[in-house]
Amino acid sequence: METYEPADWSARPAVRIVCVDGAGRVLLMNWNDPHNRRVFWEPPGGGVDPGESDIEAARRELHEETGLPGSSIRDVSVRVERDFLWLGTRYVKTEPFFLARFDDTPDVRPTAFTPQENDTFLGMAWLSPREIATLSDAVEPSNLLTAIIPLLNTP
Repeated sequence: METYEPADWSARPAVRIVCVDGAGRVLLMNWNDPHNRRVFWEPPGGGVDPGESDIEAARRELHEETGLPGSSIRDVSVRVERDFLWLGTRYVKTEPFFLARFDDTPDVRPTAFTPQENDTFLGMAWLSPREIATLSDAVEPSNLLTAIIPLLNTP
């Protein structure tokens, strides 16, 4: 598989996946930015490769980051504005957040992390909306729970 290396990473389109288990919990990934030592949680996702549609990228990223089947992603999304720092670069973009629902609570584990992801990944957890709202670390985007309400209300 060819690796995509854009000249400006901040300009690369990206997608996120809101995974919801049978108990209504959302899967979040925990990261540590070594540039500013900021620890935060966010849904799985990543960049869209050239020639890929948003949903194709979401399916690929879900499998790479969690081991979950990309086929579990539904063709429903909400667009979420994001403004964040990662490794000293500011990203201001709007990303589609797709929905993936599971009847149970599947085991998750990365299958294709980059070396950078391996160095900055702290773990994953299935968290209730109440647990997300009370996390001591930051959540990205900061309005995550409000932004994904339409997805959480999708059967």
